[in-house]
Amino acid sequence: MVLTTRPFGRTGLEISTVGAGTWAMGGSGWAFSWGDQDDAASIAAIRRAVAAGVNWIDTAPVYGLGHSEEVVRQALEGIPASDRPLVFTKCGLRWSEEDRMRPSTRTLRPESIREEVELSLRRLGVDVIDLLQFHWPDETGVPVEDSWGEMARLVQDGKVRFIGVCNFSAELLERCERIRHVDSLQPPFSMITRDAGDGPIPWALAHGTGVIVYSPMKAGLLTDGFSRERVAAMDAGDWRRQNPDFNEPGLTRNLALRDALHPIADRHGTTVAAVAIAWALAWPGVTAAIVGARSPEQVDGWLGAGNVTLAAADIEEIASVVGRLEAGTGPVRP
Repeated sequence: MVLTTRPFGRTGLEISTVGAGTWAMGGSGWAFSWGDQDDAASIAAIRRAVAAGVNWIDTAPVYGLGHSEEVVRQALEGIPASDRPLVFTKCGLRWSEEDRMRPSTRTLRPESIREEVELSLRRLGVDVIDLLQFHWPDETGVPVEDSWGEMARLVQDGKVRFIGVCNFSAELLERCERIRHVDSLQPPFSMITRDAGDGPIPWALAHGTGVIVYSPMKAGLLTDGFSRERVAAMDAGDWRRQNPDFNEPGLTRNLALRDALHPIADRHGTTVAAVAIAWALAWPGVTAAIVGARSPEQVDGWLGAGNVTLAAADIEEIASVVGRLEAGTGPVRP
């Protein structure tokens, strides 16, 4: 299979339209864990994705409180240098080693950003980070201009190639852009979570900023095999157990949306998961989608999504179902 690629904003990079997400690879023992995870399976999943043509990995220090980045390093060690993927990571979430279950603090203090970069470089085993992103807006009172200025200095210092943001509003994006171009935006985006389609994604399109969306399958809800039984069997530490979309009445509505995707998937000879990803990729301005995997078999389930092109009739059918079910918020069609 040859994976489709797209230009990533103004970076000059061409990235595959699906990338390997590593949130769940952080394992258990922290506030937003997906539960226990086998490192060998994580490493095999990354290598399967890269061997199939996925040319970028998205990770973050907070995933497993450093562990996900270490898993990525181990996976990269088994990949020839000529085939090594781009590595995208983040900064801005600081945790307490004394209370690993306490949610991290969202801070973008310049000195904290620089310290995090040095730690990530060591955990990842790389000399330079291909893309560094703010994980969330600051909640400690630091002006975003100060934080973004430090990101620009990290590029000048050769620690980072490109810089971006996650979960930012159009207003915050505009403030950053006045300091230095925003290379990338990473918002949550799926048929259930569509708010970014109203402001941040159009802003990115207008400003030449690449967009990689996360959770296009809504953390597994929009996949063929998801069920109430899956929810009941989730690890006690899985963050989804407390999320409204995985509890009633949201669960019934979301599973009905998933079921409505089966006919579209059948017409394209693909999976519901691939349809969900293809829907996100159909939006103007979206470059690529981050797709998580906990095993090589899960990678095989979504690899073809980047090559699925939904017809206008498919988009309208999905918009109709979303409207009828009143699922999520935000615009219903590109």
